[in-house]
Amino acid sequence: MTPVRPSKIVGIGRNYRAHAEELGNPMPAQPIIFLKPPTAVIGPGETIVLPRDSQRVEQEAEIGVVVLERLKDVSREQAERARLGFTCVNDVTARDLQKIDGQWARAKGFDTFCPMGPTVAEGLDWRTLEVIGRVNGKQVQRAPATDMAFDIPMLLMFISRVMTLEAGDLIATGTPAGTTVLKPGDVVEVEIPGVGVLRNPVA
Repeated sequence: MTPVRPSKIVGIGRNYRAHAEELGNPMPAQPIIFLKPPTAVIGPGETIVLPRDSQRVEQEAEIGVVVLERLKDVSREQAERARLGFTCVNDVTARDLQKIDGQWARAKGFDTFCPMGPTVAEGLDWRTLEVIGRVNGKQVQRAPATDMAFDIPMLLMFISRVMTLEAGDLIATGTPAGTTVLKPGDVVEVEIPGVGVLRNPVA
C-alpha cells in the first residue's frame, strides 16, 4: 500500500549530470518535466510488471518529494519554506520506447512503473538526503541530493509556474548514474537513509 495517492506525478529528466552523460544526453538549461499517470503507482512489495512492448526496462532510484500544501507560482523563498515530505521512488522506464517515441509518456507510464514508499518522512532538510539504488542486493546507484543540477526548491518554483501542485502530489526528482536493465525475478530496492527502503520484485 502506498503512503499517499497523488493526483499527479511530476518527473524530472536529466537532473544528475552523470546519468545524462551515461545516456549520451546533454544537460538541459532548465528542468525537463514530464508526467506519470497515477495508475503507475504501486506500493512496497508489489510487483513491477515488465510490458511485452519493451525489451529494455530500467530502474531509476529517486528522491520523491510529496507536496503537503497547495503550491501555485511560488517564489524561491516560499519554496524553501513549503511543507514537504520525502519518500522513495522508482521511476521505472522503458528505455527503448523512450528513444523511439522522442517523448516519454509511454516509456514511463505503464501500470506498475511508479513504485513509491514505504512512508513519507516530514521535517527533513533536503540537503542532507541521498538516494541509493540496488538490484538483487547489489548497489548500482548512489548520490546525494546536493548533486542535483536543479535543487528541490528550484523544482518547486519551476513546476508551480506551470501547474498547481496539490497536497499529496509527488515529484520524482531525477535519478543518478547506474540505471540497470531489469529481468523477471529481480528485486529492486530504493533507499533514502532516514526515510526507508522501498523493495519491489520484478515479473
